Amino acid sequence: MRITQRAITQNSLLGLNSNLAALDKLQQQLTSGTTISRPSDSPTGTNTSMLTRRSIADNEQQARNITDGTGLLDATDTALQDMLAQTRKVRDLTVQALNGGVASPESAQAVSAQVTGLRESMLGQANQVIAGRPLFGGATSGTTAYDGTGAYVGVGGTGGIPIVPVNRRVSDTETIRADITGAEAFGDPAAGRDLFAVVQDIATHAAGRDQAGLTSDLAALDDAISRMTKATADVGTRAQRMEKAASTNQSRALTLSAQLGATEDVDLPKTIMNMQAQQVSYQAALQVTAQVLQPTLLDFLR
Repeated sequence: MRITQRAITQNSLLGLNSNLAALDKLQQQLTSGTTISRPSDSPTGTNTSMLTRRSIADNEQQARNITDGTGLLDATDTALQDMLAQTRKVRDLTVQALNGGVASPESAQAVSAQVTGLRESMLGQANQVIAGRPLFGGATSGTTAYDGTGAYVGVGGTGGIPIVPVNRRVSDTETIRADITGAEAFGDPAAGRDLFAVVQDIATHAAGRDQAGLTSDLAALDDAISRMTKATADVGTRAQRMEKAASTNQSRALTLSAQLGATEDVDLPKTIMNMQAQQVSYQAALQVTAQVLQPTLLDFLR
């Protein structure tokens, strides 16, 4: 096999370029801090990285869902707690009226006025709006759950319209409901008197000193309190699930971040050592190539 000077030169330059490319790759990894700058660097690592990044994006969206759901549940729980306190105050006034607290027309009107004021306050609580939607309105597109008369104008849970729950996905396998309708919390007006109708009747019967009516109202009010207590417990349970989901989400975020780092991040000590070794190899190749390519025709003619 005939070896020409041109072949020697080409092979020497090919070796130098190969060493220089390896040195450039190591330098690029140190500069970018990642081992993958293009899919060809590591097809398997690229696939793993893409899957991990998609999982991270899903986890981040679930974290936003948890934050949103927690806000809705916390606001709902606060509203229910406040309304329960006011409803118990209405009950105290009802018992007072039944025990002779409305012996005179003036006292009867005073009790009726207090009950009416509490009803208006409870309606305000029931019509709270979060992110443009009423807390207890269900799937309504309106801005209120109850109108000025206390009639339910939300959607779902009454009038034969099924409840459309507002769910939030908190993990790949779990969703949590983040709302409760007014019909669930305060009674279905189509099935009888709801909370606001009962309180309105108490105000009317107290003003008229109707003892029989107040007795019936007290029993209905106790049913309403029991229903609200159950609704509050249900919302509180879901809020606890949200808290647990938030903790799990944070742990998963750390795990996914570590997985992505293991796939993409540069091992600095190892890469620096490899780069130093490559530099030594490249310098040695330069010296050897210089010796190989040094002789020319002029060197033999001297």
